[in-house]
Amino acid sequence: MNVSERLHAIGRPLLLAQLDHPTVAGIGRGDLPEPVFRSWLEQDYLFLLDYVRVFARLAWQAPDAHLGDLVDLAHTTFHDELSLHRTMSAEFGADLEKAVKGPACAAYTGFLLESAGSYAEGLAALYPCMWGYSHLGRILAEHPPAEPRYRAWVDTYADPGFAALTTRIGRMIDEARPDPDRAERLFTEGMRHELAFWDVP
Repeated sequence: MNVSERLHAIGRPLLLAQLDHPTVAGIGRGDLPEPVFRSWLEQDYLFLLDYVRVFARLAWQAPDAHLGDLVDLAHTTFHDELSLHRTMSAEFGADLEKAVKGPACAAYTGFLLESAGSYAEGLAALYPCMWGYSHLGRILAEHPPAEPRYRAWVDTYADPGFAALTTRIGRMIDEARPDPDRAERLFTEGMRHELAFWDVP
């Protein structure tokens, strides 16, 4: 079993905990109260800005074979995913310009930016976000919400292109050869941050 497969095995029960979280369940049903999603949008917007910085820091350290992937991921996150957040924020009345990081967002981004000081470890630390959202999107898309705004959120993360980017990160982790035990600890910590992030302020 390679490192990414070990991480997947560790992540599955933690992914189920996210599916059971009231915020995720409400998105899946399409009945999440708007103030909750509005707060989540503001926090995730701030998170994604730092996520782009994590990709950039890792790109500076990356082997040539990985450099283009990290540049593409930074570009996709900055232009596509953040664009979705801006559109949805307008629909939900979120104020991205005045948003301030809550404790969960600050803890998670601090963890990622610190972990990115080591290339292989940084990949393992950032993987829970992409891996988790790809799986959440695909699972929720099996019975998508009728509410069109929440359906758009689900469709974004259920997209095969997003799944392909996630798969590529898994391969890059294996190619970077992190210490397996260290990678598992970082991945587990990242998954715990993911769960805590749904407790929006």
